Amino acid sequence: MANFRLHCRLFSLAVFLFLFSFSLSFSHSQYDDDESDQNSPISRFQHYLRIKTAHPDPDYASAVSFLESQALEIGLHTKILEFVPGKPLLLVTWNGLNPSLPSILLNSHMDSVPAEPSKWLYPPFSAVRTSDGKIFARGSQDDKCIAIQYLEAIRNLRSRNFVPDRTIHISYVPDEEIGGFDGAAKFVLSKEFKELNVGFMMDEGQASPGDEFRVFYADRSPWGLIIRAEGTPGHGSRMYDNSAMENLMKSVEIISKFRESQFDMVKAGEAANSEVISVNPVFVNAGIPSPTGFVMNMQPSEAEAGFDLRIPPTADPDAIRRRIVEEWAPARRNLTSQIIEKGPIRDYLGRPLLTMTNDSNPWWSVFKTAISDAGGKLSRPEILASTTDARFMRQLAIPVLGFSPMSNTPILLHEHNEFLKDTVFLRGIKIYESIISALSSFVADASLHPTKKMGLVIAGPPETYHSVAADQNSQALLKHFQRILAIHNKPQSSGGLQWLALRRMKQKGFAAECEKLRENGEL
Repeated sequence: MANFRLHCRLFSLAVFLFLFSFSLSFSHSQYDDDESDQNSPISRFQHYLRIKTAHPDPDYASAVSFLESQALEIGLHTKILEFVPGKPLLLVTWNGLNPSLPSILLNSHMDSVPAEPSKWLYPPFSAVRTSDGKIFARGSQDDKCIAIQYLEAIRNLRSRNFVPDRTIHISYVPDEEIGGFDGAAKFVLSKEFKELNVGFMMDEGQASPGDEFRVFYADRSPWGLIIRAEGTPGHGSRMYDNSAMENLMKSVEIISKFRESQFDMVKAGEAANSEVISVNPVFVNAGIPSPTGFVMNMQPSEAEAGFDLRIPPTADPDAIRRRIVEEWAPARRNLTSQIIEKGPIRDYLGRPLLTMTNDSNPWWSVFKTAISDAGGKLSRPEILASTTDARFMRQLAIPVLGFSPMSNTPILLHEHNEFLKDTVFLRGIKIYESIISALSSFVADASLHPTKKMGLVIAGPPETYHSVAADQNSQALLKHFQRILAIHNKPQSSGGLQWLALRRMKQKGFAAECEKLRENGEL
């Protein structure tokens, strides 16, 4: 009997140890890579995803260390810049045969938004790769994928002894998710950036649920709007005019009607979401605090509300400012407003921040052909509904396209359970091989720096840039805008390229006419 009990105990112990070891093995297979896969593009992607660069405490040091080690392993040159202490920027360079040609810049931000682990299927920084190839991690789409794809594409090109004519730079920047003001914004104003002689740039895009790749020629510009109301305080039972809350609620109602008018155009198919002005309430601050919440029988003397506005490049920012002052927050109702412009909304010539996507832009033709040569298809060029670091480069008249090669992929940036399939990631490397080789080998009409091609002389900071001449391409483009001005019976300004006259055009008419020109291949 004693032997039987002993055998039972030994059997139970054996079963426990087996199940425990199986659990460890299963856990290991979920969160770690196979030893045989340690030196693959997928494993390097997973390694980068596991570096926690989420705000509010991004680990930039580890990210820079890893990316720099990969660049040096490939044989590229690196430089670490730091315009703000604790916020490094990694610059990677592949020298071309002709350094006098304007260079190509590939941009990616290292930071990501926070994640709520309890809302995820897997820990958001574990980079779990499931049996169907989905790699779950914060930043897998936005935008650590392109950061590694740039390097892997160059790794493959160098292994085939490809040498670019143009120098290629990769910039890994901090703080894009919180505005980019300590990253890309300071970078473009630096002497280091000027020395790069950038002729064309690529930045992040977004996933496409369909077969075609999406490409973006402009961003919407973000504004923060705070409306503050004042009024006479009073007992909660009284009804009287011009209380702070009444004045604020009137503004909220007017803004809501404007929002509805913009959203109706989207619902009716007249415009894409990124082509209208979006305005969304984000906070309301009012009431007299009490130990249990708020004093319920007292009307406050002050109240405020905050709104997130996104302005497409086809909108007139001056008209929006007037609308805010005259309709949304008029002084006659004891209202004041504060606009927080988060970055540029026009380039240094006063033109909309957008990149041409027709034959007038030779970079576009090269990019489009490279996608086709790699077996890809492009959807109709879009305005990005949100905002990227590209706006800082477009402010200097540098043509920029936003592009992330993720087709047949749900859009999951900033969402729970963000993932990217391994096959999509690997295909993206091949796409970038085609793009990088094509752009860096192109030495025809695009050999001029964009500001030189426009006949510009740059002297001093952006506010001192001025135009001294315009080539035939610029004059042709100007005629298109003059036609739009004539259609809308708007006066033309004199001098320079007359771009500032565009500001006086109404958004809907300007957007519609631009769309006609784009469809006809004229814009």
